[in-house]
Amino acid sequence: MNILRRAAHVTLTVAAIAVATACSAEGTAPQTEAAQTAAAQTAATQTPAAQATEATGTAAGLAPHAASRTARRAGKPKLGIADITPMGEKVERVGVGFPIIVTFDRAVRDRAAAESVLLVQAEKPVEGAWRWVSDRKVVYRTKTYWKPHQKVLFKALLSRIPGNEAAKDVSRRFAVGTANIAVVDTKKHVMKVRRDGKLAKTIPISAGRGGMVKNGVDVYLTTSGVHLAMGKKRVETMTSSWLGVTDPKDPLYYKLEIPWAVRISDSGEYVHQSAGDYQFLGKSNQSHGCVRATPAGAKWFYGISQRGDVVQVTGTKRKLDWRNGWSYWQLNWTQWKRGSALPAGSPAPSASPSPTSGGLEG
Repeated sequence: MNILRRAAHVTLTVAAIAVATACSAEGTAPQTEAAQTAAAQTAATQTPAAQATEATGTAAGLAPHAASRTARRAGKPKLGIADITPMGEKVERVGVGFPIIVTFDRAVRDRAAAESVLLVQAEKPVEGAWRWVSDRKVVYRTKTYWKPHQKVLFKALLSRIPGNEAAKDVSRRFAVGTANIAVVDTKKHVMKVRRDGKLAKTIPISAGRGGMVKNGVDVYLTTSGVHLAMGKKRVETMTSSWLGVTDPKDPLYYKLEIPWAVRISDSGEYVHQSAGDYQFLGKSNQSHGCVRATPAGAKWFYGISQRGDVVQVTGTKRKLDWRNGWSYWQLNWTQWKRGSALPAGSPAPSASPSPTSGGLEG
């Protein structure tokens, strides 16, 4: 089953995504328990505080009025960071596909200047690049998946932006965990999960059955492509409200409590325990778009899941859009780099301290 729920941090801009792929869940978009626990910490540590500074015109050799204007400019940052995703190493471990998503506190006028002070340094480096997805949000993705079991340092040296010297620089260190890569074969009705390259489990599944077309899109089909795990809930309430069906007397109405739900898109796709109908698992596709699994398989998959884990779906005619959730791997590397505001080949500033140093937020 799927849900129609928009995460607050993502804006979907194409009509195909605007149509949900299946069930609707009550409440806000699900998050990892770690992310929920750290919400208050995020707000407290990620928004750079403006630090007022005073200046005297005599010391700088400036006229009093000019010195006053200089002080105001220096004392009020023009750009700060409202949010960084994912959380830091003390809160969660992330999968090898994880993006770094930076949301600024206002629209960025000079994207090149802002991007040039965003630094990423990994213990096991791989090539990466930033892509702007809105006037406030920029995303970092690597060319190939991150190497597992390492630390990655992110730094935003906001004080280096001209006119933004009073801004607070922000740092966060991420912990990359096990390389969990799941491949869902909707034709063979099986999900194979590899951990650090070794096959760990093969789980019978049932994917989207198709047959519900809205605005030219079969919303009952699971989308084929490289998804990333975005969050999980032990029990998710899924309803038919995404279809506009809220009357319990309607034959299409449903409201179900679904265990072991791992969300993999913004349009409502999950890997979760099948709500009955176990006879179809491994044999046919019968869901509203989600990947249904056996109780034991779904519980196991939930237990190992990290945000940023790779879930690749194959075999359906409906393609995953790269703007649907964290589906950034749907763009090839050349396409991805076109979203950078910096000229091709621009050298990135060096980041310090190293990923093993202390003094980092998050």
